[in-house]
Parts: sequence; structure tokens; C-alpha cells
Amino acid sequence: MDVKRIARDAVLTAAALTIFIVELQIPAPAPIPGVKLGLANIVTLTALFTLGPWDALAVLLCRVVLGAAFAGNMAALLYSLTGGLLALAAAALMRRLLTERQIWVASVFSAMAHNFGQLLAAVLVTATPALFTWLPVLLISGTVTGLFTGLAGQFAVRRLGKYLRHTHGK
Repeated sequence: MDVKRIARDAVLTAAALTIFIVELQIPAPAPIPGVKLGLANIVTLTALFTLGPWDALAVLLCRVVLGAAFAGNMAALLYSLTGGLLALAAAALMRRLLTERQIWVASVFSAMAHNFGQLLAAVLVTATPALFTWLPVLLISGTVTGLFTGLAGQFAVRRLGKYLRHTHGK
């Protein structure tokens, strides 16, 4: 990895981590476990659509690990990591099919994959398959929050894409 790439990914990670920490201070939009806005995913989407999956993965992994450490909630690391990796995989697959004008679509699928991943981790940790009864609610919330973060990510790509790609050597 070259110095520019490391520095750029570090700045994106810092932005995502800052957004994550600020979002922790915002009350949950619904009284349902696992429902949150996911604003830090705007940065991951931006990295994915401007730089590619490897840079987005680096930003995601650093944000998730540091976010769990800074929030003092290492127990949530498994849930965040499972959800985040599935979300990134879904968005990366959608990236192959969509244009930059359709980032919001990738984000909706990504958010739903994130919620499914977190629920799957919870079921595996607790050995309680009944937790899957929350899936319809989490998929609906993922659709709504994914739409919002996707539109914000689409705006960020439109505004920052040229700069990020320039530092990426494209």
C-alpha cells in the first residue's frame, strides 16, 4: 500500500468513526433492538463506489474494531462485524450492476444484509432461533435507513468522488 492510499483510508476511517461515535449519542429511532440509522455506512458506501471493495473493507474493519473499543462495547464487535461484512458484500455485488445514480439501491440491500447478519450472529450466540421473528421489522427498518444512507452516500460520491479517485490514482 502506498502512503497516499493509507492516509486516504485513514481519513475515511476517522470520518466514519466520528460519525459512529456521534450517532451513539442519538436515541434509537425505534424501541427495537438493532434498529439504528447506520450513518457511518455513508463513508463505507463512498469508499466502495469511489475506491473499490478493498479500500471499503479496510475502512469498515478499522471502524468496527475501533468503534467497539471506543464505545467500550467489545461484546458488540461480533454483531457489528457480521452485519458489516454481509452489508459490504451485498453492496459490492450490487456495485457491479448499478451506476453511481443508483447507490441508494445498493444501500437498501446492504442495510437489509447488515440487519440479517446481526440477527444471524445473535441467533448463533444465544442459540435462540426465535429471534428471527424480528427479521420482518429489521428488514423494513433496513429499507428505510438504507434509503437515507444510500442517498447521502450517493451525494457524497458525487461531491467527493473526483477527489478520492484522484488520490487513488484513477
